[in-house]
Amino acid sequence: MSRDSQEAAEPDGFDGAPHPREQFAFFGHEEGEGAFLEGLRSGRLHHAWLIGGAQGIGKATLAYRVARTVLDPRKSRDPHIASLDVAPDAGASRQVAALSHPNLSVLRRAPATDKKSASSTIPVDAVRRALGMFGSTAADGGYRVCIVDSAEDLTISSANALLKVIEEPPPRSLFLIVSHAPQRVLPTIRSRCRRLLLRPLEDRDIRAAIASLGSPWSGIPADTVEQALRYGEGSVRRTLELLDADKVSFIGQVTRLLDGLPKTDTKQVFALAEALSKRDADDSYELTLETVQRWVSERLHERAGLGASRLAPLVEVCEKIARTAREIDVFNLDRRPFILTLFDDLADAVRRAA
Repeated sequence: MSRDSQEAAEPDGFDGAPHPREQFAFFGHEEGEGAFLEGLRSGRLHHAWLIGGAQGIGKATLAYRVARTVLDPRKSRDPHIASLDVAPDAGASRQVAALSHPNLSVLRRAPATDKKSASSTIPVDAVRRALGMFGSTAADGGYRVCIVDSAEDLTISSANALLKVIEEPPPRSLFLIVSHAPQRVLPTIRSRCRRLLLRPLEDRDIRAAIASLGSPWSGIPADTVEQALRYGEGSVRRTLELLDADKVSFIGQVTRLLDGLPKTDTKQVFALAEALSKRDADDSYELTLETVQRWVSERLHERAGLGASRLAPLVEVCEKIARTAREIDVFNLDRRPFILTLFDDLADAVRRAA
């Protein structure tokens, strides 16, 4: 498999952008980086970190950035360390990028190969093999690092296997657990981690991140980038996915229908339901559901001062939509009735929450 096809097959990669372990540019999250620097300078770096936040905002990039630093003997032993920057041509950087450093274990879903598709979970056997590294002292007396990317991919058994090592960590061990939904991580793991919540990035940081990727991303018209930023939710990955005029136009179409509620443009809603029922409409269907969830979240945020009872209808319909969407997916049901009911339910919820 060529390197280009391998990058595309990475279960946590994004085609056309460097994998987080090969990304040396870093934007935003000064507080998160500062927390690790403080621990290194004081010599009291906590042994386990739960790095939480939305997908695509730089959690894995920060984890690999920390790993390069602590695995670089010169950087990790500097009592005045002021940055997590490690040169791309440094030995630790090259080994981390190649996943060949003897003191680094990465727990992730197995990438696709020519004969096998990417795995959907991190199995317990893989966890046990990776954590075997912690049974001996690091060759250079330095840190041993385990990156979990991401916690959502752990099974119950693999999470419990990880917990056993975190409960009684060997000296100079570091666990960096990436999570898109840290509140769902096993409570016993959460309780042993220092929690670090990364917030959505500012628009200026996302623009800088896109520019750093070079061609073709840096050549995308500024107005297309600005439109994508409107719906990117502070995520570089999400914004990159939306650097497509057709996608942004489609989101705008669905958003206008939602903004018109409780009045419903029946003709347009029927047309949308018909379009989303087609076999080749999976991407548009997912984009519709994401747009609806974002729209409801924005309404809840705007009306936060109204009290729980007034907001309950919107919360309930949001949960119903998520539940029905899962059933549609599992049983491969017709999407048309779902989309029509979705707008009816939202219209009713908006009236009740007014």
